[in-house]
Amino acid sequence: MPGHRSKSEKKDADKQLRRDPYEVLGVLRNSTDQEIKSSYRKLALKYHPDKTANDPIAADMFKEVTFSYNILSDPEKRRQYDSAGFEAVEAEGQELELDLSSLGAVNTVFAALFSKLGVPIKTSVSATILEEALNGRVSVDPLILGQAVSKKVEKQCAHFYAVTITEEEVSAGLVCRVESSSKSKFKLLYFDQEANSGLSLALQEDSRRTGKITSAGMYFLGFPVYRLDHTVNSMAQAKDPESAFFKKLDGFQQCEVTELKAGTHVFAVYGDNFFKSVGYTIQVLCAAAFTQEKEDLRSVEAQILTKRAELSKFETEYREVLVQFTDMTSRYAQEMQSIDELLKQRNEIHSAYTTIPLMKRSSSKSRLRKGSFKKSAAKAPAPTEREEDEEEEEEEEEESSRQKNKKPNTCDRSETQKKKSKWFNLHLKLDKKKPC
Repeated sequence: MPGHRSKSEKKDADKQLRRDPYEVLGVLRNSTDQEIKSSYRKLALKYHPDKTANDPIAADMFKEVTFSYNILSDPEKRRQYDSAGFEAVEAEGQELELDLSSLGAVNTVFAALFSKLGVPIKTSVSATILEEALNGRVSVDPLILGQAVSKKVEKQCAHFYAVTITEEEVSAGLVCRVESSSKSKFKLLYFDQEANSGLSLALQEDSRRTGKITSAGMYFLGFPVYRLDHTVNSMAQAKDPESAFFKKLDGFQQCEVTELKAGTHVFAVYGDNFFKSVGYTIQVLCAAAFTQEKEDLRSVEAQILTKRAELSKFETEYREVLVQFTDMTSRYAQEMQSIDELLKQRNEIHSAYTTIPLMKRSSSKSRLRKGSFKKSAAKAPAPTEREEDEEEEEEEEEESSRQKNKKPNTCDRSETQKKKSKWFNLHLKLDKKKPC
């Protein structure tokens, strides 16, 4: 009986069973981004759960196709895979596009809740819409160049518009923009026309909130135009803002279609809300009136490309300096602690001299003197009778001297004065006639 495998063993087994993403999508290693995207959409439509609900093999194929596309659609992950294989790609960090139409009511509620909490959820166009467009079963309304059309599209549904342009308008450039005043989510889509009159998705722009409106735009100006995919960096920003800063421009990639040919082109507005419909306004404009804006856009995007290259070099330099700074900060803390300890010891030694009371010291000295006197007295021989008599005489003399030196009180003072007056006032009877 085989033993149970741990999660890590199962994970390693799954890694060994992974196929080459290029093989899964049926593309070459030097295929362009547009070729990879077109192949992915066809395979995703073929194996989508909406069409193969009870087929577990098709469900596994859909996951494999989606996983492979998530690697090859990201330039950085594609480069990592080409250089080191699956080990260089973090599979857990892959973002999957979520088809809301296949979630069901309960899962849609959870997805809406996470979106309200700020969790970025990347959604995809419903497979049903893409299949109907590919089979030519969608209604397309004409749209006049420069005309604005306002409508309301239901959730996970799309409105298709066809606009016809001339060679002159192609050389001037074309701009398609959509706005919504209700702060709703939508997608602006552009379709290529297939030989069988079907439509295949070629470009997709998610709406972004700007002030009180949400908007999305596509620009066909005759020169390479770039788009910034904000979902590439959203999860990284939440996990590690510092690393996310250096990857902030990774989602700045060139659009697959930069110039349109003369003829009819199809755009669509897809309702991307979880529950409610989307009110919108769509307009296709000739860019002839935006000459200065085109030059400014070309200049700014060139600067962004330069900054993206500089940012990669700056990250390497920053990491090196950061390591040195961390080492210096650690040493600074250690040196500060060492100095504080030495100063503390010095203060303790100084306090031993300055904080002991003087009275305590004198009393300790007197005790020492008394002790030494007692010790010397104990060692001295006993006095003889003669010595005792001499000591008594000395004591009497000391007592008499003390009595003499003692200051007399008031009564004694008066008596003394009387005696002195008597002595000075002696009445001596002398006979002046008799000679002395």
